[in-house]
Amino acid sequence: MKTMKLIYPLAFALAIALASTGCKHEPVDVTKIPGTGAAVVGNENNNQTLPPGNPLQTEPNPNEFPGPIATSSNWDPANYSPDPSALAAYTIHFAFDSAVIRDSEQANLQAVASALTADPNAKLLIQGNCDERGTEEYNRALGERRALAAREALAKLGIDPMRVRTISFGKDHPVDSGHNEAAWQQNRRDDFVLLHPKATM
Repeated sequence: MKTMKLIYPLAFALAIALASTGCKHEPVDVTKIPGTGAAVVGNENNNQTLPPGNPLQTEPNPNEFPGPIATSSNWDPANYSPDPSALAAYTIHFAFDSAVIRDSEQANLQAVASALTADPNAKLLIQGNCDERGTEEYNRALGERRALAAREALAKLGIDPMRVRTISFGKDHPVDSGHNEAAWQQNRRDDFVLLHPKATM
């Protein structure tokens, strides 16, 4: 009987001790969403100098000019007319799951920088895109990192980053609707849209 009186308090104390302890679970491979913290942006030399770009639009409308919600520059996209064909030949492409700008893309970046230098009144919108693989959230973040990487590269070529805005379309705007590597290579890209000031009356 005395033994039973000792067992109950010990069992109760053990149950309380077990309930108050638990395992800590550290997050694994958490993708930072642009706008919530510092973005990892770089190039093949892994140089990082610019702050993160503008917050993302959550659901871009392909029928409207995709002006990102911006706070980092003092110009309004509504005052500019987009000219998507002007720099269409200078789209840059990325390796799978990468925002690193390859050396083979430097000539296209230089051409974009030259166009902006020749027209100091123009602004630039960089649209980051991904292939269809991966989740919507992951591809939005990856598309923004790709756009930010191009913005950083242009800054190193002498372009004021305040003239540049970024947006991510994730996997929503493929140029090739195929489901193979050839299509995916075309869809992993940054598009450059030149913005001209609207004529004032």
